Amino acid sequence: MADYTFEDWKARAAALNFRNQAFIDGKFVDAASGKTFESINPATGEVLAHVAECDEEDVNRAVAAARTAFEDGRWSRQAPGERKAVMLKLADLIRENLEEFALLDSLDMGKLVQDAVTVDAPGSAHFFQWYAEAIDKIYDEVAPTGPGDLAIVKRVPLGVVGAVTPWNFPLDMATWKGAAALAAGNSFVLKPAEQSPLSALRLAELAVEAGMPEGVFNVVPGFGVGAGKALGLHMDVDCLAFTGSTGIGKMFMQYSGQSNLKQVWPETGGKSPNLIFADCDDLDKAADMAAFGIFFNQGEVCSANSRIYVERSIAQEFADKMIARAQAMQPGNPLDPASKSGAIVNERQTQGIMRFVEEGKKTATLAAGGERVTVDGKGCFVQPTVFVDVAHSDPLARDEIFGPVVSIIPFDTEAEAVAMANDSIYGLAASVWTENLSRALRVSENLFAGTVSVNTMDALSAQTPFGGMKQSGFGRDLSLHSIDKYTALKTTWVKYQT
Repeated sequence: MADYTFEDWKARAAALNFRNQAFIDGKFVDAASGKTFESINPATGEVLAHVAECDEEDVNRAVAAARTAFEDGRWSRQAPGERKAVMLKLADLIRENLEEFALLDSLDMGKLVQDAVTVDAPGSAHFFQWYAEAIDKIYDEVAPTGPGDLAIVKRVPLGVVGAVTPWNFPLDMATWKGAAALAAGNSFVLKPAEQSPLSALRLAELAVEAGMPEGVFNVVPGFGVGAGKALGLHMDVDCLAFTGSTGIGKMFMQYSGQSNLKQVWPETGGKSPNLIFADCDDLDKAADMAAFGIFFNQGEVCSANSRIYVERSIAQEFADKMIARAQAMQPGNPLDPASKSGAIVNERQTQGIMRFVEEGKKTATLAAGGERVTVDGKGCFVQPTVFVDVAHSDPLARDEIFGPVVSIIPFDTEAEAVAMANDSIYGLAASVWTENLSRALRVSENLFAGTVSVNTMDALSAQTPFGGMKQSGFGRDLSLHSIDKYTALKTTWVKYQT
């Protein structure tokens, strides 16, 4: 697989069979309305598939199937070892189909196939395996009571969990939410982003192949105003997990209040700071990781370190290193293993990024990139872009661009750097580069962010929670903590002696 050529990947892409119907109650079905929408390859403009456009009626069908499956216990009351075996089998099936999943996400939203096949798809298999292994290792509690009383505290599934996931990591985000919700014993209804629904549909199909009962894992592709809103307002959805923009996250909170007070767990926008101090002893490594932190996945990452605060004495040296790295990461066809950057997800997102770039040219210095380009005369591609002489108040440094655009801002003191880093409506992630342990711990403690990476970038694992503070939302994916949001605590108090 590592030796696949561009021609190899193209041949495999041409042989793909796209699942394009909704997946409800264990079967692929058309939308009730018969409507479809186009799934478009942003690298070429080619229509990949006409996908079922689900709306309220389809969501009702999916939720009803999920509720029936939950109530009759076909999954929720299976023995932990039985659910574990199914999820382990699903992890194996993902591994058996890594190339297909990598191609689906690469073609659907423009990410490099090499990243998808080495990071995204194997990561999804790993997370399903990790949550499967956790199923029979989470214990209930016996509370301290007086003589003659027994108080049992059990963690029980909520029922029907809805999830609305973004387009930047289609398979990963479906997995982060689905694996934890399913491990807890819930039924699951997924609305993937309309820009990238294909891998979610294949995942649901494999879940049934792995032995997951019909109705437990449902997928309703469609638009936010149709399927997404219907999930948010549904009176029989017990919990909704969301990753996406802050504005849409707020809408789901409103939908909860307008319906059944369902739990809503939002993971929303970000504008993550990267603080680089002069006592960083490996500036090349810091620049390598900073480039990864903003240009990986074309900058379409909620936790992308898009504003870099650099101590003034090394600011120019660091900027030069970032410029060189940006220039070396020019976009190419996502299926070409030699490409360093892929396509932006669609025309709308590309135009939005370029508006930021054009406005930024008026207020800051464009040091690298800043051009929209094509590959073989086609596609939505933006060069990795570096701005210097950026004011902390500039929209370049404050607004989430969600593209390969980074701002470099000098600072003079630690206090100034921390103050600027925290001066944001977001609080998803941050990074700190220093060899001074005291500074590393002090600055990390003072930064308002869900994850602070020290001398690395965007650190995460199955063992640690991922999520934010402030208007980055309060949902948490990954780790055992994520199971908390898909379960309720139920107390059974027995008085056995009077």
